Amino acid sequence: MKKEVESINYILTRVQKPNNAKLHENRVITTFKPGNWLESYKMLRTRILQVMDSNSWTTFAVSGASNRAGSSLISVNLAISIAMELDQTVLLVDANLNSPAIHTMLDIEADEGLGDYLLHDRPVHELLINPSIERLVVLPAGKPVLNSTEILRSPKMIQLVDELKNRYPSRIIIFDMPPILTQADALSFSPYVDSVLLVVDEGHTKTDELKHAAELLKDVNVLGSVFNKATDQHIKYSSDSFKVY
Repeated sequence: MKKEVESINYILTRVQKPNNAKLHENRVITTFKPGNWLESYKMLRTRILQVMDSNSWTTFAVSGASNRAGSSLISVNLAISIAMELDQTVLLVDANLNSPAIHTMLDIEADEGLGDYLLHDRPVHELLINPSIERLVVLPAGKPVLNSTEILRSPKMIQLVDELKNRYPSRIIIFDMPPILTQADALSFSPYVDSVLLVVDEGHTKTDELKHAAELLKDVNVLGSVFNKATDQHIKYSSDSFKVY
């Protein structure tokens, strides 16, 4: 049985308080009243933690099958939902170095981030931000960079992932990645995380795109697939498929 994580006082980590109106505009769950939409994230969280616990996994990447799938929204809301668990802390890493979005969605200022650590040797603790949500810390991407695929496969990045995994055993680490079909980043980075969560835009992702994504991930531990923007009125999920609307 896991122990409850004690209340955390952030000393080295910067704390920023976002604008709730901006969070609501970005559909961040902390600003919404209880309902089916929030409940769907709780169900997604529960199923993901069950799978991860059963495999002793602590890290996963979130990637869309194609553009506009909404993987960054899923990453943010899932990270918040997991952080609501009293026995979990969460580190959300924006690893979309070409087109970072996590800082915008959480309304936090982040001129520097992961790219600065990898390219300019900035200490990680100087880049971490707590968005005024208990048990959640964000490592933003910083300014967009070129050659992101090569940077994410660098020895320094691999060493960072190992360090982050081993420092806090109760922490879940989520990496928000670019779409798997438009950039090589997610696929090339996948060997360094325990599993991948695939986000599908139910209204726009084509069947052949989904098949192609599944083929690319055939040698990867796939945590599940999230059908974002689902059109049905009921929350449904199976062992490897979830719906969020």
